Amino acid sequence: MDLQDQLKNLFPDHVPSNEPEEKKETSHELYVQKEPMICKFEKRKGKVTTIIEGYEGDDEDFKILAKEIKTKLSVGGSFKDGAIIIQGDYRDKIMKILQEKGFKTKRVGG
Repeated sequence: MDLQDQLKNLFPDHVPSNEPEEKKETSHELYVQKEPMICKFEKRKGKVTTIIEGYEGDDEDFKILAKEIKTKLSVGGSFKDGAIIIQGDYRDKIMKILQEKGFKTKRVGG
């Protein structure tokens, strides 16, 4: 007995539809700016952090970018006051990710 037969036994009055399901697009275009984004290194309370500042677009776009960076690097971080704060020193990797997306970056500190 396959899954379709089991479903028919559970829901005898159900009529399956042949319409294709609608697919929602999740891609979002980020605003690519002329000025470089600043990627700097700081120590806060003895912990190493990487801070990304200087995005000129919408805050929601910057939050999406923050989530994508945190996911790709598998690290923690947050978005506060127009800056992305990433736990750890990942300047080189973050700069590479941003440059692949078409952003200009500038390395600051250390």
